[in-house]
Amino acid sequence: MNPASPTGVAVLIAVVNSALLAVLGSVWLRNYREFGSTLLLGLVGFSGVLLIENLVSVAFFFAMRTLYAMDPLVGRVVLVMSVLELLAVSLLTYATVR
Repeated sequence: MNPASPTGVAVLIAVVNSALLAVLGSVWLRNYREFGSTLLLGLVGFSGVLLIENLVSVAFFFAMRTLYAMDPLVGRVVLVMSVLELLAVSLLTYATVR
């Protein structure tokens, strides 16, 4: 896979999303242990599910790279969705860590 292709950039963004979600999950888990709020438990579950989704998508990119290479539109759509998720997770990380 060409790292400069839309799919390659989407993979890199998914890795960054995974790192941010791991940070969020650890902060929310620490806060849950301290405060015991069910909202924090829900946020831990939310970050866990999104983390799994990102890790599976990275594995899927490597396993199915020919599928993405066959249609350039697919790679661009995946890139746009990854960028939107990065924006959302970045905002959550900023608000949580701040």
